[in-house]
Amino acid sequence: MIKEINILRQKNAEEVLALQTLGYQVEADLIGYANIPPLKDSAETLQQCEETFLGYYINGKLCGAISVKDGNGVLDIHRLFVHPNHFRKGIAQKLLNFIQNRIGLEKMIVTTGSKNFPAVALYEKNGFKKVEEIRVDESLTLTSLEKKF
Repeated sequence: MIKEINILRQKNAEEVLALQTLGYQVEADLIGYANIPPLKDSAETLQQCEETFLGYYINGKLCGAISVKDGNGVLDIHRLFVHPNHFRKGIAQKLLNFIQNRIGLEKMIVTTGSKNFPAVALYEKNGFKKVEEIRVDESLTLTSLEKKF
């Protein structure tokens, strides 16, 4: 089941943070870059980010989440993460499907680590096209993708 998460509630912010840390630690290991921003978050920074969070729940337990900012027909995906115990179960796909059904959506954008091949493949499979590669430093390159409707 997918439902919106009130990130302003402390308990919810802590639950999202715990899951985010697990999910993004896998990405950090995968891309060989330990300093990715989501690993520096706290419950308070999540509460202040002004993103809309949606969670995927199995038997009442948060197993995946996506956060977005929506404005002027553009949906900006800021985070998409799944508990490592639930990888390869289609949770990220279900979260993406859920947000793509918004009325009036002209474009979706997302940025991910270029070496995060599973994430890049997921977005490309869903019609996203690479628009830019951004070299942050010698160890990190990001890929920006977009999908137009």
